[in-house]
Amino acid sequence: MSVEPVRSLEARYYTDPQVFEVEKAGLLARTWQFACHASEVENAGDYFAFELAGESLFAVRGRDDTVRVFYNVCQHRAHELVQGKGSTRVVVCPYHAWTYELTGQLRAGPNIKSVPGFDREKICLTEVRTEEFLGFVFVNLDPDAAPMEDWFPGARAELEEWVPQFRDLKPLEWVEIPENCNWKVSVENYSECYHCALNHPTFATGVVKPETYDIQPQGYCLRHTTECQNLEDMTYDINSGFAHSQEYSSWFLWPMFSFQVYPGNVLNTYHWRAVDADHVVVWRGWYSIGGAEDPVARQLAVQDRETTVAEDITLVESVQRGLKSRGYVPGPLVVDPTCGVNSEHSILHLQKWMREAIDTA
Repeated sequence: MSVEPVRSLEARYYTDPQVFEVEKAGLLARTWQFACHASEVENAGDYFAFELAGESLFAVRGRDDTVRVFYNVCQHRAHELVQGKGSTRVVVCPYHAWTYELTGQLRAGPNIKSVPGFDREKICLTEVRTEEFLGFVFVNLDPDAAPMEDWFPGARAELEEWVPQFRDLKPLEWVEIPENCNWKVSVENYSECYHCALNHPTFATGVVKPETYDIQPQGYCLRHTTECQNLEDMTYDINSGFAHSQEYSSWFLWPMFSFQVYPGNVLNTYHWRAVDADHVVVWRGWYSIGGAEDPVARQLAVQDRETTVAEDITLVESVQRGLKSRGYVPGPLVVDPTCGVNSEHSILHLQKWMREAIDTA
């Protein structure tokens, strides 16, 4: 009996605005998403506002040193509470000056004592499920979501081994990359190397041994592994004081975040923010000890922009245009049973998760 190959997702999954609305209400609201780096809310009262799945949220560090994330809405008459980033002793609504503790509990409000039966103890900002993951703050709008360790088994421990200095890192540079494509097109491009030899010569022939490159799922993590080559020809001096300092690897956390570790235990992150069905913004983060100036990280950021970033923008935007062609018929995925660099088995897993998120919503 012949076996039919698995075909790629239909174009509507990437182009239909209604699919994107379903994702905002479902997938993006029920998965772990990056909020901010913990150092951006380093001291008690520091806050950082951001948007996720169509919601305005903000992270704030309490006096107990706990980072909490709340919906950015006053419980009185719905005015937004904060904008951008800053620091405050208490959270004060700019509309009627209702005042909240850093725990979200209502503290005071003009003339509220005159209201019979008013119980400020019963009023609190709506909190969002939050975890700190190696200094990165993640949130899930689903209050019943399983913890990140269940979603991404082993990833935290592996990353601690690959980047022993994690706790001391702070952001050095954010590189913001707007892309005219659906977020899933960009994530898929990141999650396979079938296209690397043709389109990323610096990476495919200068850093990794292509025959050792593979991507395998760990729960909802896609784990990229490879051996490196030509390390003596790298454009920077590799600090070999740690284990894995001669290696490259990455951990993609479904649906929109990835940790990458370059030789020398240099950390780079990607996080995607979906704008609409046709647009996404990708932030590439670069880190250093204490956020201090680091010529290696700066050099890698420039090199990344000039090679991988420039090469990928052209690819993903072309794909998005092609998905809108009436001539496109989804082709079979190239899934090699032995996996490896020339296989799209990682896309098979991704598209399964994508299909489940839409079709079961």
